Amino acid sequence: MKSSLWLFVLIAVMLSGCGDGDTETGTENTELSGEIKIAGSSTVYPIAQAMAEEFSKLHPEVNIVVSSTGTGGGFSNFFIPDNSDINNASRLIKDNELEQLRANGIEPIQLKVGIDALSMVVNKNADWLDHLTFGQLKQIWGPDTPPKKWNEISPDWPDEKFELYGPAATSGTFDYFTLKVIGQEDQHRSDYHKTEHDNVIVQGIAGNIYALGYFGYAYYAQNTDRLKALAIDRGDGPVLPSLENARSDEYPLSRPLFIYVKKKSLGKKHIKEFVDFFVRQSATSLISDVGYAPITEAMLQENLAKLNIN
Repeated sequence: MKSSLWLFVLIAVMLSGCGDGDTETGTENTELSGEIKIAGSSTVYPIAQAMAEEFSKLHPEVNIVVSSTGTGGGFSNFFIPDNSDINNASRLIKDNELEQLRANGIEPIQLKVGIDALSMVVNKNADWLDHLTFGQLKQIWGPDTPPKKWNEISPDWPDEKFELYGPAATSGTFDYFTLKVIGQEDQHRSDYHKTEHDNVIVQGIAGNIYALGYFGYAYYAQNTDRLKALAIDRGDGPVLPSLENARSDEYPLSRPLFIYVKKKSLGKKHIKEFVDFFVRQSATSLISDVGYAPITEAMLQENLAKLNIN
């Protein structure tokens, strides 16, 4: 009897041990799966793409689709009609966009994921120019009788026509630039090469010594052998775009970058885990590797509070 009892106890202990092991590792061994759809800003696109690649290494069964549509295009064509979970944005959401979302029963959560130094760039060989003032930027890009040649801005500059490149009106960068520099949103000269693809701007400026354009700092950082970034003077002297100057807000065209996440999408475990990963990595060197400044610790804690994550 005693031997039978001890055998029973031994078997019970072994089974108990196996059960504990499954309990302890169950969460870790539960593989996430599902789809995440991201659209929006071409400026934030490299960040979202990098986050998707890193997250997929940990969770290969999660399919993350990232599209570059422009901030406004992402909101109007994907996020508001409920065709995406996350919208990348290089500006704050507009009141009318928020109203349309809420009319569709969608509540967005705004999260900061990087800091950009919006860069005004010229051809690497444009040796007559190293900085522009806010007044000169407004003169070049404003809608009121815009100049056609460089020497119309300064007599010391070439008697040559501009070739201008910039984002389309659906871009958050366009919205930010027109409001910040020209002083009124959507007020911008129309005779320039408009595109939602920043690499098109890179190619255009690299191919013409008299070209000028603007986009997010990451695209300049990837092409310093072909492009030159101009210092910007808002009245306190010229300041070059850099990650350090963006994070300190010393650079006049520094701006936060965002993602907007649908509150209801966070009810899906794979999306909540991805967003948690995204915001935590936004405070690390991964953002610097992409070409933007990481968010501050205060920004990170603000993000986590919005997500109710400790």
